[in-house]
Amino acid sequence: MFGTAGIKTRTRKIFEKAVDEPIGTEDALYLMDVTGRDLQALLMVADIVRESECGDRVTFIENWNINFTNICSGKCGFCAFRRDEMDDDSHYLETEEIIKIAEKAVENGARELCIQGGLYPGLDTYFYEDLIREIKSRFPDVHLHSFSPMEVYYGARNAELSIEEALRILKRAGLGSMPGTAAEILNDDVRSVICPTKLSTGEWVEVIETAHRVGIPTTCTMMYGHIDTPEHRVEHMAILRDIQERTGGFTEFVPLPFMHPNAPIYRDGDAMPGATGAQDLKVYAISRLMFRGLIRNIQASWVKLGFKFAQIALLSGANDFGGTLGEENISRSAGASYGVRTEPSEIVRVVRDIGRIPARRDTLYREIIDV
Repeated sequence: MFGTAGIKTRTRKIFEKAVDEPIGTEDALYLMDVTGRDLQALLMVADIVRESECGDRVTFIENWNINFTNICSGKCGFCAFRRDEMDDDSHYLETEEIIKIAEKAVENGARELCIQGGLYPGLDTYFYEDLIREIKSRFPDVHLHSFSPMEVYYGARNAELSIEEALRILKRAGLGSMPGTAAEILNDDVRSVICPTKLSTGEWVEVIETAHRVGIPTTCTMMYGHIDTPEHRVEHMAILRDIQERTGGFTEFVPLPFMHPNAPIYRDGDAMPGATGAQDLKVYAISRLMFRGLIRNIQASWVKLGFKFAQIALLSGANDFGGTLGEENISRSAGASYGVRTEPSEIVRVVRDIGRIPARRDTLYREIIDV
C-alpha cells in the first residue's frame, strides 16, 4: 500500500495487517511513538478502517447536559468543577429546577438528557430513581443517558444496595443508558494520584459490566494527558476492548483530552499541560485500529478539541461528532476553550466541509438519518 514512501518496515507490516484485523497492544504501543511519514500513514490507515466500518456518515445527537450540582465529596486533582457546600459559587438544583431545564431542552429539540453531578453528601440510588421517574413522567420520549459509574457506585453504597440492585432500580425507573465517565485512566497507580477518592479500576469495571448485564448500555471514555504515559493509554484501551469482548455493551468510545488550565493537579505542578495535537490524533487512530470489529463508534469531542481540530480527528479514525451539548459546564470549568452549546446547522456545516455526510442519531445509534 505504501510502497517506498519512507515508511519504516515494522510500521508498514503493522498497517498491512491492520486493514484486515485489530492490532494488539504491542503494536499499539509501538504506534504511540511514531512520527513523520509513519504518523501520517497511521492517520490514513485509521481513516481507511473507519470508512470500512462506518462509511462516510458522521453522526451527532441533539442533546442537553444538566449538571445539577457542583457540590462534591470527592477530591479529584483534575476537576475544577467541584465545590464545597459553603462556597459562594456552589449550586444544587432541586427536582423542579431540573424539570424546568429539561423542558427547555426538549423544546429546543433535545432527544437525550445527560444528567450528572457531583457526589452531593447523602445522595443515594433512591434519589436518582425519583428524579428519573419524574422526568420520564413529564417527557416520556426523551432518552436519559445519565449518571456516571461513580455516581451509581456512590448512590448504591449510600442506599446500602448492591451495584446490581441499584442498576436494576434505575433501569426500571427509565434510565436508558449511562455515560462511561469516571474511567479517567484505568490504572490504580495513576488513579491514586489524580482521583484517590474515586472508585478503583476493578470497581469501575464491575459497575460497567453489571450495567451491561442488566441491559443498560454505556459509552466508554479515556481522559489522558495528565500524568499518564503511552503505556497507560494502551493498557486502558485494552481493558475496554476486553470488556467489550465479554459484554458487547459499549456504544462508543470517547477520548477526552485533559483540560489543564484550571485543574488543581496542573496548578500544583504535578501534571502535564494536556496532550499535544499529535498525541490526540494517535489516540483516535490507534483506538480505531485496536477496537476494530468491537467498538464501531469513536467520538471526536468538539468541546475539548474545537471544531477545527475535531475535523482532523474525523480524518484520523473518528466517525461521531458528539452532541449539541446544551449547558455543558464541567469541561468549561476545567478550562476548555470551546462552547457550551452549538446548533445542529453548525455541525452539519463542519461535517460537509470535509466531504462527509452529516447524520442525526439517537443515543444507541439505532436510528440514523442523513441531514
